[in-house]
Amino acid sequence: MSLWQMVLSGGPIMIPIILCGALTLAIIVEKLLSFHHAEIDAEKFIVEIEEVLKRRKMKEALDFCDRYPRQPVPAIIKAGLLKSDRSREEIREAVEDAAAQEIPELERYLGILATMGTVTPLLGLLGTTTGLMQAFMVIQTQSGPVNPSMLAQGVWQALVTTAGGLGVAIPCYLAYNYFVSRVNGIILLTEKSATRILDIFLLLKTEDE
Repeated sequence: MSLWQMVLSGGPIMIPIILCGALTLAIIVEKLLSFHHAEIDAEKFIVEIEEVLKRRKMKEALDFCDRYPRQPVPAIIKAGLLKSDRSREEIREAVEDAAAQEIPELERYLGILATMGTVTPLLGLLGTTTGLMQAFMVIQTQSGPVNPSMLAQGVWQALVTTAGGLGVAIPCYLAYNYFVSRVNGIILLTEKSATRILDIFLLLKTEDE
């Protein structure tokens, strides 16, 4: 029996399971690409922009941030640079507002991924239940001895849908936990970077006074 024949033997319940699997795969690929574009050597970036700021080259610092249009750390630091002539609280507020816009972008689709990880095992369980019901209905309708082959369709449906649901749910959980850890890491990185930039601004203001 081919893989496709096994899938077909799972019955109608396999349709939503397959759709969930396709959606899960699409989200995983999208998030991998998204995090790849968001990667940056933050320590090197901060050191370089610190040197620029210490020379009072604000325009050069802004241009330096613009070289990384898709990375959250430069975007958040740029928001602080644009308010560099304001008070420390206003700079911090600008940085927090920028972070509030960048972080949800990183978290996009993670809720759907978590939902897929919860729903697909339930769909598999539903297919298991309906498959066993079908098998017992065959037993009930037979007045004499039951040929095991007559139960095969119901048993196959129960087993295939269970395997299908778990086969989608397990990668969902693994991918979701991995992406959440990546988001948390980037959040921590942006907080540290923003704090360092704020300290530099405060130092420069103190020197100017």
